Order: sequence, then C-alpha cells, then structure tokens
Amino acid sequence: MSWLLRILFSLAALGTVTSTIYCAMAAVAAVRFGLRKRQEDRAPAFLPPVSVLKPLHGAEPSLAKSLEGFFQQQYPNYELLFCARHANDEGLQTAQRIAAKYPSVTARFLTCGEPQYPNPKMWSLAMMGRAAHHDLLVTSDADTRVTPDYLMQCMKAMADAKTALSSCMYIGTTEEGAGFAARLDAIGKSVEMVAGCLVADMVEGGTKFALGVTMILPKKSWDDAGGYDDLGQHWAEDFVLGNRLAESGRKVTISNHVIRIMVLDTSFAESFRNQLRWMKSTRRSRPWGHLGSGLTFAVAYGLMGLLWGLLSGHPLLGVAWLAASAINRVILAAAMLLAMGEPHWLGQAMLYPVRDLLGSVLWAGSYCGSSIRYHDSKLELSPDGRVIKKSAA
Repeated sequence: MSWLLRILFSLAALGTVTSTIYCAMAAVAAVRFGLRKRQEDRAPAFLPPVSVLKPLHGAEPSLAKSLEGFFQQQYPNYELLFCARHANDEGLQTAQRIAAKYPSVTARFLTCGEPQYPNPKMWSLAMMGRAAHHDLLVTSDADTRVTPDYLMQCMKAMADAKTALSSCMYIGTTEEGAGFAARLDAIGKSVEMVAGCLVADMVEGGTKFALGVTMILPKKSWDDAGGYDDLGQHWAEDFVLGNRLAESGRKVTISNHVIRIMVLDTSFAESFRNQLRWMKSTRRSRPWGHLGSGLTFAVAYGLMGLLWGLLSGHPLLGVAWLAASAINRVILAAAMLLAMGEPHWLGQAMLYPVRDLLGSVLWAGSYCGSSIRYHDSKLELSPDGRVIKKSAA
C-alpha cells in the first residue's frame, strides 16, 4: 500500500503545482489582454469595404437571432454572403427571411452542393471567398452572436497592413433555461479555451493560431496558407491557417473584440461527443501542447489528493486538498470571464470546478481512437489532422 500512496501523492502534488502555476499565468495573461483591449478601444476606426462569409447547415433554435445581428451592423460598406448545400436548407431560408427585413443591406445567397472537401465548412468558405466582392473577408460561424459594433471593432486589427489574419475570442453562451450539460459546455468555451489561447499568445510571444468562430483576413492569406483545396483537407482548418501564416513570418493576432458563441441545449451524451470531437482535433493540431494541457487541470488532482488523504489516515488534509483545487479553478474562471467582459461571471466561476473535472475526462478521452462524428458523418483523422476517411455514421 505504501508504494501506491507514494504514487498517488506524487501525481496529486505534481498536478496541483502545475495547475496552480498555470492559473497564475492565465491571470497575468488576462490582465495583459485587458490592457491591450483598452488601448485598441481608443484606436481610430478603420473602415474598408468587407465581405462577411456565413456558412450554414440547417437551422438551430437560436439561429434567427444570431443571424439578425449581422444585418444590424454600424458599418458603412459591407456585404453578407450565406452559403448552404441546397436552396431548401432551413438555415439559408432563415437568412433569406431576415434579409427581406433589411433591404438596405447587401446580402447574397449561394448553394455549393455536397461538399467536395472532407471539411464541409471549408467547401462553403471556398465558394463564398471566391464570390466575395471585397478583398477583406470576415468568416463567421452560424452560431456566432454579435453586437452592432462587431465589424467596426474587428477591423481595427487590420489597420496594420502587415496583419495577415486576426480572430476573435469568444464567450460561450446559452439561451435562458438551458440544461446543465449546455451550461458546462459554454463555460468550458469561455474559460478553458480562452485561457489556453491567452497563455499561448503570451508565452510564445505572439499568436500562432486562429480561432474559426470569427476570422478577419484578406483573400491573399488563404493562398499564402496553402489555398482552399489544401486547407479543406484539415478538420481544424482555422488552426492550420493561422499556424502556417505565423510560421511563414506573417503577422497573426487576436482581436481585442470579444464575441459570443451560442451553445445548443443538448443531452449530456451529445454534448460530450461534441466536446470530445474538438478535443481530438486539438490533439492532432498541436500534439505536444495538448499533451501538456493535461497538467493544467486542477480538480482531478484534488480528487487524487482527497483519495490519498483518506487512504493515508489524513482525511482533513485530503478534503483541504480538494477544496484548494476547486478554489484554484474558481479563480481561473473569474479571471477569464472578467477579462472577456462577462457580466454574470460569479455564478459561472462557481460552477467551473465541475467543468474542469469534465475537461480532464475529455482530455483523457481524446487519446482513445481517431474517429469523430459530425452531423451524419463519421470522420477519421490522420496524425496531422487531415480527414483520411469519411463514411455514414
């Protein structure tokens, strides 16, 4: 038993130390982001014409409200492009109904047929990118929720002609009354994703990735990163796009404008599958960074500490160990949510220790196989993140 207790103690201690260091780094990165945001907020407006690309596939409950925000932009010259596989797609028809309410906004509706790339989103983006009238593009996922100053704030990052790509941080958001699984997923997007991005940006001395929820880039950047055809072979095309541009010496940045991403109210099982898909993709996009992220969680190591305390005759110390790990995560979540400007940060921060534990389970699960499910397809990922097999789910 003594050797088991030593192993348990060592693992718990190691994870507690590394997760605490990570929490401190994330807090510093959050302050850094806040200071940078204030500086950019004072920057003068940069208002070139821009094309907004919105790939669609079906209609989710909150889609209409999310799409309408793009017709309400306080921006002088922009066009909206929507693309779905077929003209009878519910999402495309929703966009057309909303467009009828805003005749002054230039909107075009495209169909691309069945995807010719393994990554269906990239097939739609390629169609819209080639059809766009303006050189500067803003790509935006269907579940993005924006404010009227979205384009005006996003474009500030492109005032520097050296910038090849900028992307937005985001807050995971659910509709009122959403279930526990959706709330955990949303908090994970707001805290776990944001913390990882801000720490990576700080430690690496710049951004070497992109976040696909919103990207701002000139048309040329697609070609500089390998072109639509090649990027369409990757599941995490946003990471590959940003990483290739950064590695080739182009300037890649994180915009200081924060948006929201709507999280569907689904069952726990479906939510788990969706998050596991993202984790598996991340594992292949940045394998060593993903491996190291296993040491950034805290609550799992707190539970190890609790178990060590119970088995070694120190139950109070074990309980204190678990409590400290939970406090660690509340501090991390509070720092991220405040930096992102989330008004309801306290309740979410108190819930985050549960999400942190789930995150560690998902991290471990990401090493179980290479297949993922997306809509009605089963995809197989190669070690470099390319889709190498596609079949009916």
